[in-house]
Amino acid sequence: MIEREQVIEKYFQSWIHKNNSILSQIFDLNITYTECYGPEYHGLATITKWFDDWNIRGTVLSWKTKQFIHQGSMTAVEWYFECEFESEVGAFDGVSLIEFNTENLMVNVKEFQSKTPHYYPYA
Repeated sequence: MIEREQVIEKYFQSWIHKNNSILSQIFDLNITYTECYGPEYHGLATITKWFDDWNIRGTVLSWKTKQFIHQGSMTAVEWYFECEFESEVGAFDGVSLIEFNTENLMVNVKEFQSKTPHYYPYA
């Protein structure tokens, strides 16, 4: 399970450093990736294009893991994400559900978002 955590951490760091060279080492060629706000990407070539296109207009400022939960071939990771995209800074908490194959390559990623800051509505 530690190996999976390292794969995920490498992925998050690749965004911070705008380095797509790790993608072919962590994703299966037939990866399916669903972002938290709807877009879905199919295949490593498409994900690499998305990564490169996004990084022209944006910069990931922080992508920090909070916790990992492992069950069978699945890993859930809770995280905090902050970026600047087209001169606008945004941040949110999130969770990714990640399915790995037997070679510890990601084959399916589904992201979910929780807006920040959180607040207590009855205060």
